[in-house]
Amino acid sequence: MLLKGKHIVLGVSGSIAAYKIASLASMLVKKQADVTVIMTPNATNFINPITFESLTGNKCLVDTFDRNFQFNVEHVALAKMADVFLVAPASADVIAKAACGIADDMLTTTLLACRCPKIFAPAMNTRMYENPIVQDNIKKLKGYGMETLDTATGYLACGDTGAGKMPEPEVLFEAVVKALTPKDMAGKRLLVTAGPTREKLDPVRYISNHSTGKMGYAIARQAMLRGAQVTLVSGKTDLQPPAGVRLVPVEAAADMARAVKEAADDQDIIIKAAAVADYRPAAVAQEKMKKKDGELSIALERTEDILAWLGAHRREGQFLCGFSMETENLLENSRAKLEKKKIDMIVANNLRQDGAGFGTDTNVVTILTKNDTVELPIMSKEEVADRLLDCILSKSAQGGERAGGL
Repeated sequence: MLLKGKHIVLGVSGSIAAYKIASLASMLVKKQADVTVIMTPNATNFINPITFESLTGNKCLVDTFDRNFQFNVEHVALAKMADVFLVAPASADVIAKAACGIADDMLTTTLLACRCPKIFAPAMNTRMYENPIVQDNIKKLKGYGMETLDTATGYLACGDTGAGKMPEPEVLFEAVVKALTPKDMAGKRLLVTAGPTREKLDPVRYISNHSTGKMGYAIARQAMLRGAQVTLVSGKTDLQPPAGVRLVPVEAAADMARAVKEAADDQDIIIKAAAVADYRPAAVAQEKMKKKDGELSIALERTEDILAWLGAHRREGQFLCGFSMETENLLENSRAKLEKKKIDMIVANNLRQDGAGFGTDTNVVTILTKNDTVELPIMSKEEVADRLLDCILSKSAQGGERAGGL
């Protein structure tokens, strides 16, 4: 587990958003991270240090000269231990101090001594956030190699609506995970398709499938965390797109084909994880089809095979990976697709196998290339995504194994 044993320092400054950091601390601890919280004196007016001590099992630090702390020189010892330092909420005051190297309390003193990745999550009134002085200070932080997260836009505690709202704990959690993830895909451009397509029958009805998009979204997230520049072409899902991923929403198979074709030439890796409709209605009714007595037949026509098009139009050095969901003859049918579509890799799973298929948080897959078969046990879709990306990087380094005869 990525966070297991990692020491995360959370710096909490004086903002009403401070109460949300209790949720973040809990999320990190559940993933077996070792969390220490440092608060500014003003932050204690919004949330009690005991809350963080109860959640993390570590003393919450406020006073630079607290003699009861276990280390001799608190700020230096803690700075040496830290794997990531996240300041959230980051007030205008703390941002200004960090940008100018001022260290006048436990939080800013420890921050200045840290050499680990440092992340700031600004939280303040819209007018304060947009003030040129604050924006200059944020640019300074970035210039010194620190990360500053974009604020959310919404209703603020002061009653205004606008920018300056601290991102939700889930976004902060992702920022910590990203900072700790090795960037072995830095510089890579990756496109992944996800979710179902919807083929219209009339203004009310459509033909679709049970895909939820979880596998494709997991691939997009893990690739982003590993440093890739990710484009996610997605059908309609109930999922929140991963932060830092470019989302291209589509509906029908034709829309997905168009989006993939437009972006394909710029991609180093393309992973087709979407469940694309093989057929669509030959004619779409302009008005709702009324119920009548007797049977109803709907003429269907083939949609374009996006993966086959990619195999026929790939650029030099591009790696193509498809997905195959079968209910019988899994390996035979999947290998046939690998050959026919002239791609490098195909990920096969059986819809009838426990832990695999639509809507689950786990998957059981077999990764096939021209010369290799890798069977994976049941694991989370995020773990499957990482193993898949590992295989792609390995094969790419070897020059690929295209079915066309590499």
